[in-house]
Amino acid sequence: MKLIKRPESLSGFIFFVLVVAGLSYFGFVIRDYLKDEQQSPVQVIEFSGQFEYLNLGKLERVIRTEQPGSFFELDVNQVHQLIEQQPWVYRASIRKQWPHTLQIYLVEQTPVATWNGDMVLNQYGETFNVDSSLLELPTLFGPGGSEITALEGFHAMELLLSSSGLTIKELSLSERFAWRIQLNNGIDLNLGRQEFMDRLQRFVDVYPLLITEGKPIDYVDLRYDTGLAVGWRDNNKENNENRTDV
Repeated sequence: MKLIKRPESLSGFIFFVLVVAGLSYFGFVIRDYLKDEQQSPVQVIEFSGQFEYLNLGKLERVIRTEQPGSFFELDVNQVHQLIEQQPWVYRASIRKQWPHTLQIYLVEQTPVATWNGDMVLNQYGETFNVDSSLLELPTLFGPGGSEITALEGFHAMELLLSSSGLTIKELSLSERFAWRIQLNNGIDLNLGRQEFMDRLQRFVDVYPLLITEGKPIDYVDLRYDTGLAVGWRDNNKENNENRTDV
């Protein structure tokens, strides 16, 4: 039996092909439109959070320079990585908001102390690299990997000294983990390796008696089971120091 193809079946097939071709064409047109920065740009970058040091204008320029393109083509993960590489940014979260806004929530680094003269420590003992010349921060020194130990010791000592109205200007932790600190009034304290908090307490207890001497204190050596040694400044002879055992 011979089959005869009806004209209406052929026209239906042609119509179907034309519909598919049309949809494909418009799909490509829409894709190109959405990829065109001029047709759908990121018009607004909104920053939120609490900032003291971040330069938001500079941060926006970095984003627009490194991630040009349309709202739809912009890669949120790449922007997230780019932002968290900026030295004053601790954490960031990013999302797109239709039709042309990029919303960015930032957590700024909190500088606590300078570290080894060229880095800055945040509150978690993590280092980041910024210009610290304009920051009034205590200075901490120590071997690599001792950042958290030094910072924890610093906070504990600061708390103990607070009752005397003293603060730490500089703290040094040696390779053998011996502690030395310089107070805001210029007094150097040698605390040694062991029981350094007990030794610092000994200084706090005797400090009111030392200042009644009326002489400027240069250093206090507390590396003794009992007692301490005091070096006094001689205002008339800069290099002449007297030592007193207490």
